[in-house]
Amino acid sequence: MFLSGLQKLTLLDYPGKVACTVFTAGCNFRCPFCHNAGLVLPERFSQDVTEEDILAFLKKRVGILDGVAITGGEPLLHKELPAFLRQVKELGYLVKLDTNGSFPDRLKEVVSEGLVDRVAMDIKNAPDLYAETAGIPRLDLQDIERSKNFLLAGSVEYEFRTTVVKGLHTSESLIEAAKWITGANEYYLQQFKDSGDVIAIGGLSAYDEKEMYALADAVSSYVPGVQVRGI
Repeated sequence: MFLSGLQKLTLLDYPGKVACTVFTAGCNFRCPFCHNAGLVLPERFSQDVTEEDILAFLKKRVGILDGVAITGGEPLLHKELPAFLRQVKELGYLVKLDTNGSFPDRLKEVVSEGLVDRVAMDIKNAPDLYAETAGIPRLDLQDIERSKNFLLAGSVEYEFRTTVVKGLHTSESLIEAAKWITGANEYYLQQFKDSGDVIAIGGLSAYDEKEMYALADAVSSYVPGVQVRGI
């Protein structure tokens, strides 16, 4: 499995847990606002850590860290992910998985096997604007719909989240996205940050704090548990 990095401590990536974050390289989306271009664009890949490195680190942190957050890129691109997660779980860690939802069968596999304790799934935008927002022309939403419905069924602890970008998202589009996930327990609107490593920043910018809370108010009729993150 192509691993690209390890953040040894995070209090943010796994809500309520002291965790580390493991970064996988590769993604099947090209969201223009993605702040991890080095994990998405193949010509930028750098394998700075191995599975053996991470497992050795985790063995030393047993009893200190609660969990491991797996992010990317898109971790479920990697068929080797379940085997790696089995080794992480054998050490007693909780696992949180970040995904764009485009691999529903692999998502169900890791959840049903008990390899994942929490899932964070991106909701890119309203369904009609999904392809543009994901940077994939003619994107078929069928697989994303399946992943969304699987999580809504309550098989695992989960959250939905949308990185909100001025130039891609509006109050109207976020309302449509919220309608699409009606029944969700947790929905986060994340403020866009220009990391300096964005795939295609042209014409995109962040909503300010006041605007972010106004957007959250706009969608709260459909997902009452909406919260703003990253302010």
